[in-house]
Parts: sequence; structure tokens; C-alpha cells
Amino acid sequence: MAGLVPFNKRASSLMNVGVDDFYNMLDDFFSAGWPSQRSLSADTFKVDIQEDEGGYYVAAELPGVKREELSLSMDDGRLTIAVSRSESSEDGGKNYLHKERRFSSMQRSILLADADASGVKARLENGVLNVSIPKQVKQNTAVAIEVE
Repeated sequence: MAGLVPFNKRASSLMNVGVDDFYNMLDDFFSAGWPSQRSLSADTFKVDIQEDEGGYYVAAELPGVKREELSLSMDDGRLTIAVSRSESSEDGGKNYLHKERRFSSMQRSILLADADASGVKARLENGVLNVSIPKQVKQNTAVAIEVE
């Protein structure tokens, strides 16, 4: 009984291969909103982190973000990058039929245990925030123990 297949069921399913995927792709495209309506509030920003002997290097993709909308802080080895945006479409006149205002904020925190907060440098250029964080110089904490 387990091997029974309804008549012509297999032939009709083979003809529809890919059609459902196509409709699912269209649903995903149109439900996410138009590209002009998508903003940072829908996503989080991408971050790349590199390390070498001298320090850490963080690159965060922040397209369209202005310097005034950024906030960086370093607390106990934790680098926090925060973005707070207020978007509005101002046209100066009062005769509009449709107007949208939006506020979005997000943040990413990265733990860098041996980071030296006093030497952190950040630069925002072409939609990419580059942060360089030097490592703390490790002190020799070895102590000789006398055996009795």
C-alpha cells in the first residue's frame, strides 16, 4: 500500500518544478518593500574584524550614514558602534499628498579584551567606518617563587 501513487500525480508535479520557487522569490521581493523604502532599521550593519600583533581593525558598512548619526564608545574592552537616524522627506511646502517620516537606531558591540581604549582611531569614508584599536602592552607578571 505504501508504494501507491495517484494516477498522473508524478507527471503534473514534474511540470511544475521551479514555478513555486519563482513565486516564492517574487513574494520575498515585493513583501520586503521597494529599495527606496528599505533602510537601516530593517537590517543590521555588516562588520569585518581583523587582528594582528599590534591591534584590531574593524570595518563597518554604513551606507548613507553621516558622521553626526554615529556614536562610538569603548568600555572595559567592548567597542560599541551605534547609529541613530531620523529620515524625513522634507519638501518645504504643505501641499503634499503623501509624506513619510522614519526613525531607526541600531548598534553592534564587539568584545576586544586586551584593547587599549586610549589609542582608538575611527574614520568614516565612502560609507565604511574604519576603526583601529591598538592592543595593550602586556606587562610581565611572572613572579619567582622560592621553594622552602
